[in-house]
Amino acid sequence: MRKQHIFWLVFSVMFIYAFSAFAQQPAQPPQYRQEAASVTVHQISPHVYEVRGGDGANSAFIVGENEVYAVDAKMSRQSAEDVVAAIKKTTDKPMTHILVTHSDGDHVIGLVGFPDSLDIVAHVNSAKHMVAANETAEEKMPLPNEIFHNQMQMAMGDLKIDLLYFGPAHTDGDVVIYIPEDEVAIIGDLFFNDRDPLIHMHKNGNSSGLASVLGKIIELDAKTFLSGHAEPVSKDEIEDLHEKIIETRKNVKAMVDGGKSLDEVKKAMGISTEPSRWKSLAEVVYLELTE
Repeated sequence: MRKQHIFWLVFSVMFIYAFSAFAQQPAQPPQYRQEAASVTVHQISPHVYEVRGGDGANSAFIVGENEVYAVDAKMSRQSAEDVVAAIKKTTDKPMTHILVTHSDGDHVIGLVGFPDSLDIVAHVNSAKHMVAANETAEEKMPLPNEIFHNQMQMAMGDLKIDLLYFGPAHTDGDVVIYIPEDEVAIIGDLFFNDRDPLIHMHKNGNSSGLASVLGKIIELDAKTFLSGHAEPVSKDEIEDLHEKIIETRKNVKAMVDGGKSLDEVKKAMGISTEPSRWKSLAEVVYLELTE
């Protein structure tokens, strides 16, 4: 049964986002995007499975005592249907919820391919971005009917699921899905491996927030971290990214304080000065400090 209506949300943001384009739901850029391979299921822990392949980001599902929660939806109807089929091959327990880590299109457009009986859970800011995206979408995606602001705990029998919001980072609606019993955290696009993090300034993401959020993630009693565009990693990799962001912010600030231009900062950091839609971490930090 639907637990909350979203009508208040639609009307409260319709004016603000009336002229927003579906560009607010971009797929990841080529250097971050996975090739569309066959959907495969990988067991990570006693209750958590990761789903790779298909169109869009990695997704996951959690098998509880009597039900299944899906996590993220990929970015096409076909890939979503493939995920649903893969879940049914893994367990005969019914799917009841889908948890959304954030609002990027490669994580949510596939909601159209999931059963419409599912409760969709997301942070309130992600729900707002999804409402805005539907304004210009040819095929409207189902919208979250369970929303929260700071944190939410869900129970699958004895298995507890914590949905944690630590503030703006990659976007302003990133949710960490933490399964304490399995020592697993699903963190969406808060982590990229061997490349710059992706920060959506148009969705109020920022580098200071990302550093802060990663610091909070490190404090969790988790051993395995699942993300949208990388293999599972340990806490060591999260700590490495955390340190990189802090160091980059420090270096860019020193150059800004010294009167360096953006091109000079890019050259000093070994980054191309050619315009790019997908901003490097150094450019994001520079813009945050100067605009």
